[in-house]
Amino acid sequence: MDRRYFLQGMGATLATGLVVACGGGESDSNDSSSNNSDAFQADPNLGTAPGVSAKSRVIVVGAGMGGAAVAKYLRLWGDAIDVTLVERLPTYTSNIMSSLVLTGQRTLGSLTYTHDRLRSGYGIRVVYGEVVAIDPVGVSVTLADKTVLKADRIVLAPGIAFDDVPGLSNPDRMPHAWKAGAQTTLLANQFNAMPANGTAILTIPKVPYRCPPGPYERACLLADWMKVHKPQARLLVLDANADYVAERDNFASAFTGLHAGVIQYIPNAEVSEADPATLTLKTLAGNFKGDVINLIPRQRAGALIASQGLANASGGRFAGVNVLSYASTVAGADKVHIIGDSSATTQPKAGHIANQEAKVCADAISRLLSGLSPDPAPVTNSACYSTITQTQASWLTAVFQYDAATASMQAVAASSGASVGWDSRNFREMDTWFSALMADTFA
Repeated sequence: MDRRYFLQGMGATLATGLVVACGGGESDSNDSSSNNSDAFQADPNLGTAPGVSAKSRVIVVGAGMGGAAVAKYLRLWGDAIDVTLVERLPTYTSNIMSSLVLTGQRTLGSLTYTHDRLRSGYGIRVVYGEVVAIDPVGVSVTLADKTVLKADRIVLAPGIAFDDVPGLSNPDRMPHAWKAGAQTTLLANQFNAMPANGTAILTIPKVPYRCPPGPYERACLLADWMKVHKPQARLLVLDANADYVAERDNFASAFTGLHAGVIQYIPNAEVSEADPATLTLKTLAGNFKGDVINLIPRQRAGALIASQGLANASGGRFAGVNVLSYASTVAGADKVHIIGDSSATTQPKAGHIANQEAKVCADAISRLLSGLSPDPAPVTNSACYSTITQTQASWLTAVFQYDAATASMQAVAASSGASVGWDSRNFREMDTWFSALMADTFA
């Protein structure tokens, strides 16, 4: 299938109700992993199939939702492109669905993925190491061990970093668990140890942040869990924003109706200081003390973006990109592409969008390396489920089209929407769609 129409088809797929759990995910009915896995028998130590000389080389930094997907689709769509994927860790733990670990409905192991299939099925060279420098002119990256890797294009997908919170010398006292891993387990243990009549606090940072519905979804899920396991407990939701930033109708209804006996929602409550010794937060709306504090700090592009001078948008917090190819808008860095949560676009920061941006980027690089121009009319889509209870969920979708007048991706009103309320059917279907998204990215 032509790459352009493959990407456009994603919007049509979502229009039929194919949406994926909070944090993102495209559920692609065209399972490229199964259709293309036997196209060649790849040597896992080489980027190209045996007997094929690479015409171009691409280095991908970061093997999360964006990085893994762009590496895979560069191999599927590129004309003998040699792909090297550089990652610090041997496994990836999905943030999507990770709030269910807090309620004991998921394990971290069920959310953990390796890069084995990317190596064996697509001939991607995987290098475990940390990138410390990028040369956008010479098109190379330097690793912490002084290894230098050269290429024709570089794709950066380092995810997010968190602002320091004044006073919070020990983050484990108020874990964010907004990157799934050790803090997720820690926060789950803290909730389990909370008194039955205790007070929990969940903070929501100023936009933009990873997964706009995510904190509200987590609040609903925890409130439902607390009704059973901590029946006299309450949950304070301190929102740095003036109002709900996603799915307002559903979350407002859940907060003030279904979970009214548990949740107290406080807008305009940006955290200015934390006292981990007394478990107290100082905010613009007053001071709040809790027994468990899920403090989600304000977010910015991964550290590599700022250290290499690529954070030129959103007040220096994120990387400006040309959304036709996701090439950096920093002068002289047009051969460096930035996708996922680190990029500054009009699309939400979510695993689904990272997967979508990866495909647009892979298509554009494939064209550019062949002497062509990127697709002038890319289409992406965003979708997420929000768990309103431990057994029911709502959903939200949006399709984005390139708008030449603003040089940005703009939501298509006719192709965007949200569920009216929530139900158990949506919740039951999450696992299937989540599996499809992760297979599209890692399998």
